[in-house]
Amino acid sequence: MKITDIRATTVSVPLEAPLRHSNGTHWGRFVRTIVEVETDEGIVGFGEMGGGGESAEMAIRGLKPYLVGHDPTEFEAMRYKICNPTASLYNNRTQLHASIEFACLDIVGQKLGVPVYKLLGGKLRDEVQFASYLFFRYPNEATGEGEVRTPEQLVEHTRDLKERFGFTTHKLKGGVFDPQYELDCYLALAEAFPLDRYRFDPNSVYSVEQSIEFAKAIRHINNDYFEDPTWGLNGMRKVREKIDIPLSTNTVVVNFEQLAQNILNPAVDVILLDTTFWGGVRACHKAAVVCETFQYSVAVHSSGELGIQLATMLHLGSTIANMPFAIDAHYHQLTDDILVGGKMAYKNGAIAVPDKPGLGIEVDREKVRYYAEEFRRLGGYAYDRDPMRPDWYPIVPNDRWANP
Repeated sequence: MKITDIRATTVSVPLEAPLRHSNGTHWGRFVRTIVEVETDEGIVGFGEMGGGGESAEMAIRGLKPYLVGHDPTEFEAMRYKICNPTASLYNNRTQLHASIEFACLDIVGQKLGVPVYKLLGGKLRDEVQFASYLFFRYPNEATGEGEVRTPEQLVEHTRDLKERFGFTTHKLKGGVFDPQYELDCYLALAEAFPLDRYRFDPNSVYSVEQSIEFAKAIRHINNDYFEDPTWGLNGMRKVREKIDIPLSTNTVVVNFEQLAQNILNPAVDVILLDTTFWGGVRACHKAAVVCETFQYSVAVHSSGELGIQLATMLHLGSTIANMPFAIDAHYHQLTDDILVGGKMAYKNGAIAVPDKPGLGIEVDREKVRYYAEEFRRLGGYAYDRDPMRPDWYPIVPNDRWANP
C-alpha cells in the first residue's frame, strides 16, 4: 500500500462564545485544517491540525514530495522523513507530522479492520472521562449571550455544563484578569460544587511569587494540579519547591529531551500529552510509557480539537494506565462538528472510545465544504490578539490585566 495524494482543507466551526485566554482570544470560532491522505488501495485517512488558511494548506501540500509513494504503515520512516531532528532545526514540522500520522493510523486501522487503540496495544477503558474546560468568555456577537466574566456567571456556566454533560472535574483557564480576581472566581467554583475536582491554568503568565501565593490560597480545594502557573522549567521548579499542590504542564515539557530533563531534575509532576504538540498519537504513547517507568502521572491536553483530533485523544486516553485524571477538551464549547451526525455525545462526563476500524469516525464532506466556505467568508484570526483590545499584548510575567 502506498500514499498517492495528500489534501488539506481549512474550516471555521463556530463556538458558543469567544474564549478569552492569557494571550488573546478565540474569536468565536475554531479554525482547523482537515487533512486527507489517500492510498493506492482507495483507503482514505483523516487528520487534523490547528490554525489554517493558505499557509497551513501549502505546508501540507509541501509534504507530498516526501510522502507520495510512502507506505503508510512505516511510521518510523515517516517520522524521520518529516521530523529528522537535525533537519527540524530549520523546519519544525512536528504538528504537520501529527496530522499525517493521524491519517495514517486511520488508514492502517481500516486496512486491518481494527480500531486505532488496537495498534497501540489495546484499550484499558471503554470510555474516557473529561473535565469541563471553563473560560472567561465574551458574549456571542450575534445573540449577546454566553458571557462569562463574573464569579456568578462562572458558577452558573459550570452548573449548566454539569447538567448538560455530567462533568465533575473543572479546569478554569485564567491569565486574563488580575490574579486576585481570578482567585475569587476559582474559590467561588469550589464553594458552589465542593465535591467536584479542580485545576487552574493561567498559561504561564504569573511570576514565581504570584504562583506561590496563589497555590497557597487554594491548597484546601480538591485540586488535581496547578497547570503552568509560571514560565520555564526553572521557574516551575522554584514554584514546586514552595508549594504542596502537584504542578502540570503542556508548555515546558512537550518533547522527549525536555521530558528527560524533567526526570533528571524535576520541575513538573504531571505531564499533559497533546497529540498535536507532541507530534502524534504514537509519540504521546511512548512518552506515557516513559512517564510510567519513572512514576509520573499523565493526562491528555486539548489544543482546540474537532472530532478527528478528539478521536485521537480518545484512542490514546483509552490505552494509558498512568492517567488518573479526566482529560481536557474544548469540544463542548463548539456548536457543531464536521462529523456525520454532529458532535460526539458525552454521558456522565465521558465519551465512549470509538470501536470502528481506524479512528472510528465518519467525516461529513458536506459539512467540511460548508465550514470551508465559512472560513473563506470569515477568514482566520490571530490567536494571540484580542479583538476587543486591539492594541493590547501581554508580557511575561504579565501585569496588563483586563478590567473585569
